[in-house]
Amino acid sequence: MPNKSGKPSFRRTLQDAWYQERGVMLVYIFLRVSVVLVLVAQLFNRNFENVFLCVLVLFLFSLPSMLEKRLSIKLPDTLEIIILLFIYAAEILGEIGAYYIKHPYWDTVLHTLNGFLCAAIGFSLLDLLNRQKKVAFQLSPVYLAVVAFCFSMTVGVLWEFFEYAMDQLFFLDMQKDMIVHEIGTVKLDPAGGNVPVHLKDIVDVILVQGDGTRTALGLGGYLDIGLMDTMMDLFVNFVGATVFSVIGYFYVRSRGKNRFAKRFIPVVSDPEAEDSNISPEGSDQDTDATDD
Repeated sequence: MPNKSGKPSFRRTLQDAWYQERGVMLVYIFLRVSVVLVLVAQLFNRNFENVFLCVLVLFLFSLPSMLEKRLSIKLPDTLEIIILLFIYAAEILGEIGAYYIKHPYWDTVLHTLNGFLCAAIGFSLLDLLNRQKKVAFQLSPVYLAVVAFCFSMTVGVLWEFFEYAMDQLFFLDMQKDMIVHEIGTVKLDPAGGNVPVHLKDIVDVILVQGDGTRTALGLGGYLDIGLMDTMMDLFVNFVGATVFSVIGYFYVRSRGKNRFAKRFIPVVSDPEAEDSNISPEGSDQDTDATDD
């Protein structure tokens, strides 16, 4: 029953959410309970850095519903579940569970997914604006796809800036080092010019510190400090952004009738606030301005 203010009660809201978004609720409850258990374990271990990560994850889990209410939008169940799993995989499994170290491709998979999700966010923000009655212009599918791609790549670059800053300031090694067996560098040009010297079959590197201490790394090759990791992260972000941009392009071209794309693109909660020419239900009121 609604309360005195005319709004549905909290219990009623939960019941509606359960019947309408049962899959999301089950995933949300399972992940939240899991994080709470991890938090308790980290408290007993006195690992307060991980406790902070758990609290952060619990807050991030609430962001999708907060954005839905704040922006009056409806996130598709598939997109919301992917966001929740991404947060859990990145922070709980990746950081606390050390999956970034145990599974070398864990970071690559998450960066690919991040590129996909950021493109979906960038596309959705502009697509929702494009469907507002108050907006006097219509953007073409190509323009929306390009903006989504650029938004995703910008977020990816900013994240790499953040990782670089953390590594330089706090030596966290967020840009993970990699072992390589051949390099080309102009630093070893005997003439001191710009001719690269190709070194191959590198099997070890010896470090000489200021006090004269010499240490063989014993890693089986040359230690690349973050460059390859950064470039790989940006490349897979590019792949994820490109995939969604293509999906978004055909979504707009089909006037929202693409069932696969609709699983990842938010819609306006209030149908009256949405322009009918690109409604999520695929209205037939086409306008030439949305075509190329």
